[in-house]
Amino acid sequence: MPPDVSIPLVLLHGSGGDEHELVPLAAEVAPGSPVLGLRGTVEIDGGFAFFHRNADRTIDESDVEMRIPLVMEAIARHEFHRPPIAIGFSNGAIMVAALLLTHPGLLAGAILFRPLSPFQNDLAPRLDGTPVLIIDGAKDSRRSPGDGERLAGRLTRASAMVAHHVLPVGHSITEMDRQIAKDWLRSLG
Repeated sequence: MPPDVSIPLVLLHGSGGDEHELVPLAAEVAPGSPVLGLRGTVEIDGGFAFFHRNADRTIDESDVEMRIPLVMEAIARHEFHRPPIAIGFSNGAIMVAALLLTHPGLLAGAILFRPLSPFQNDLAPRLDGTPVLIIDGAKDSRRSPGDGERLAGRLTRASAMVAHHVLPVGHSITEMDRQIAKDWLRSLG
């Protein structure tokens, strides 16, 4: 059964990317779905990101929190007919996780490629079964072992319905990632 094409998708790219980065992926995993590609507001590496990192590459949590309203406003301006599913890669996946943890109900679900938790401490949201797919790369040199698993645990404690996969790949999105995402979207019916 094909995915429900009425499910709108919001795309959040990785560091150095732009609003077009994930459009081909969205067309492959959910053909016909309405798509909104967002561009981060932080200029980095000839492209953009959704938040700043500290000098030691850790997440600047206060910057993430400050930029959440900008992403929320961009989603609200689009006036989707129903809450969208967000697809995020790397920096964008971290921002999607921040949205889930700070504004339950904003998103109908999320696909997070190569994420880590945006916050050091658990928050107290109730995600009431919001479906979330997390896909890590076991050979990802930009992540520490267990980053995705820690985020999966945090979202599960917030009562999200989390599916977590670790693939034998690096930081890039692969054909295996795309197939898992496509199957997961189909399972939502």
